[in-house]
Amino acid sequence: MRLRNIPRAEGVIQMHRTVIKRPEDQRGCWHQVFGDRHPIYIEIGMGKGQFILNMAKAHPDVNFIGIERYSSVLLRALEKFDTEEYEALTNIRFVCMDARNVEEVFAPEEVDKIFLNFSDPWPKARHAKRRLTSTEFLERYEKILVQGGRVEFKTDNTELFNFSLEQVKEAGWYLEKYTYDLHHQEEMNAGNIMTEYEEKFSLKGNPINKLIARRKD
Repeated sequence: MRLRNIPRAEGVIQMHRTVIKRPEDQRGCWHQVFGDRHPIYIEIGMGKGQFILNMAKAHPDVNFIGIERYSSVLLRALEKFDTEEYEALTNIRFVCMDARNVEEVFAPEEVDKIFLNFSDPWPKARHAKRRLTSTEFLERYEKILVQGGRVEFKTDNTELFNFSLEQVKEAGWYLEKYTYDLHHQEEMNAGNIMTEYEEKFSLKGNPINKLIARRKD
């Protein structure tokens, strides 16, 4: 998701206490960043931050890192963090970076879970490798996830979802669960925290697709 450029975004990001400015310097040291040994969950393409902020609030025994490529979008998440509801959270950090560089930022087996929510579908066939659920990206995730680490993916785009199911199989990952209608699948919807897009699409009656895949051993 791209918002219009906001000139002040860069300055706010540079000054904000939750933003890691040189994330590559923390590779292999993320537990020290948080000061504990809690599991590390990351969301790639977090948008305005509603999902990851509410996850951090609901799961204080997990550390969360929100990754967003666009500074103007990250700014909105920081503004949300700076409200009374979230400002006391200590188990969340933010990074402004391209998802293609995750191996430079996280060491092998440093991440316990990856969330992908309503990712850019890159609809043109020639852009398939850019999709965050492509085999190219799954290979990157495999290198940073712990043994048994998982990717959880939600989207309202059924074409992208079908592509993702195929890519999981092609990559040799284990497809643990999936549904084409999350909000009417009681088991998978238990404890579900919605993103901004999820709320919007659900109100329109669009079914939400979700899969959970485990990295190959």
